[in-house]
Amino acid sequence: MWRNSLITPLKCITINLLQSESLLVQPSRNTFILKRRHAPRLHKKNSKPHFMRNKFFIYDLVENTDVKPQKPLEVILTSHVEGVGKPGQVLAFKPHFAYNRLLLPKHAVYASPENLEKYKDIIENSDTLESEHSSPFVQRTVNILTKHVYGVVMNKDHPWVIEPWHVQVALRKGGIECPVEAITLPEEPIKGPDMNLQNKEFLVTVTINNKEKVEVKCRIHHWSTDPKGRLPYVFEHWKLPAERLFENVTQ
Repeated sequence: MWRNSLITPLKCITINLLQSESLLVQPSRNTFILKRRHAPRLHKKNSKPHFMRNKFFIYDLVENTDVKPQKPLEVILTSHVEGVGKPGQVLAFKPHFAYNRLLLPKHAVYASPENLEKYKDIIENSDTLESEHSSPFVQRTVNILTKHVYGVVMNKDHPWVIEPWHVQVALRKGGIECPVEAITLPEEPIKGPDMNLQNKEFLVTVTINNKEKVEVKCRIHHWSTDPKGRLPYVFEHWKLPAERLFENVTQ
């Protein structure tokens, strides 16, 4: 009788464990490649195997696939991607970058034999194919130029007229190398010194790779070689609102 009373609770516990909804069963895909430290002795055919001693169950780790670096993933670009490339290019990236930045947004496809055959025309004509952008990094350059304000420093004591090389120097101070031929000033000349022009803002047009055109904000600042004649320093003046030099120009 006492045996039946003991078996019944055990059955209930077993049934409850099997029917529990909170039990999470998740498979593990970890792979470890091991090697025996001591090789067991061989036995003759149709004979009894030798006794396996404890030392035969000691293993050395050969490879852990979890920490093994993944190979670069090759993809075919189907559209222009900023900082990456243009349609038709076959490139290799880290799997995480390729999945999240290219494959999921449908900017690229796997470089499988089927896709290489499917996009063969685009791949062969990728160099001659007319693209919306002149280079993969042109949009990044446009974003930098439109986001910053560049100060054009002019002499306070001697007459001057702003020329493209003045803007070139201002861009160089901001970390941008630009040829003079790529800078287009407003049609109306800007002459000085004129304190009414101090901190006034005007736009210049910068041409990138003879294709993209971007308007860049510039501000005039007067400077004197005489310390007594210098204007007070304004901290982070580029963050302050500025009046436009030419009202008919939209910014």
